[in-house]
Amino acid sequence: MKGPLFYSKILLFGEYGIIKDSKGLSIPYNFFKGALKRDKNDSEMAQASNKSLKAFAEYLKNLELEEPSLVSFDIEALEKDVANGMYFDSSIPQGYGIGSSGALVAAIYDRYAMDKITVLENLTREKLLRLKEIFGKMESFFHGRSSGLDPLNSYLSLPILINSKDNIESTSIPSQNMKGKGAVFLLDSGMTGETAPMVQLFMENMKQEGFRNMVKNQFVKHTDACVEDFLNGNVKSLFGNLKQLSHVVFDHFKPMIPSKFHQLWQKGIETNDYYLKLCGSGGGGYILGFTQDLEKAKKALKGHNLEVVYNF
Repeated sequence: MKGPLFYSKILLFGEYGIIKDSKGLSIPYNFFKGALKRDKNDSEMAQASNKSLKAFAEYLKNLELEEPSLVSFDIEALEKDVANGMYFDSSIPQGYGIGSSGALVAAIYDRYAMDKITVLENLTREKLLRLKEIFGKMESFFHGRSSGLDPLNSYLSLPILINSKDNIESTSIPSQNMKGKGAVFLLDSGMTGETAPMVQLFMENMKQEGFRNMVKNQFVKHTDACVEDFLNGNVKSLFGNLKQLSHVVFDHFKPMIPSKFHQLWQKGIETNDYYLKLCGSGGGGYILGFTQDLEKAKKALKGHNLEVVYNF
């Protein structure tokens, strides 16, 4: 048995903001992927994954009892497969902000959900929101609280535009210009980040009026503008808004930026060679970079590996 592949995702815009109803834009990233497997594999990775799936199956069993109208699974088949050593074979690094648990959730739903909503249907807004709700409840097992967006992206393998909490749609993004000088890239921080404590910190900060106002009047404003610019291919305007967004994050979200990147972050804003932003909840994992001149950015970030995601 080898299940279909589910890919990682990159939330280009909207980290933290989507908790407070900003726009967001999430795209599949096919460089990393995972699939459910049930072959003889005694590796540590396979055993750890199998153990985690056992606990996840137990969690889904309880979820079904608590919310029978939301989703039901073929728990018997799932438990049987787990008992036979099933694991999630994945190249998606964990704690890197690119949806490792999202791909797993999508794979489990795809295989074991009864009456599942399939990718081949006409995906109305209602169906997308229902999937998002189901995935959010499923993924909460891993994060304590989940929007359900990562699994949704992985399941559909389509870019998703978040207009607000109750308004999401699949979308298309401008074609890449492979000959262009500009790029979106990933920068490896060399350390993993934990989602739950970072989100908790954000929620604590949101209790302060000054922070709330900054999120609404600056963070969400620039995030929304970046989403609009990116989708409409307004590259010049996009980089103006990216600079502002990078600045706001540097000033107000410092704990989410690994300390050894503070200087590089600031350098990008000052030189305009590149702009950095959080990829997921931050605290480690990948950092997202945007540049109008990739060669310039590579020179400025010498010694760091830049993984290109999209070309302008």
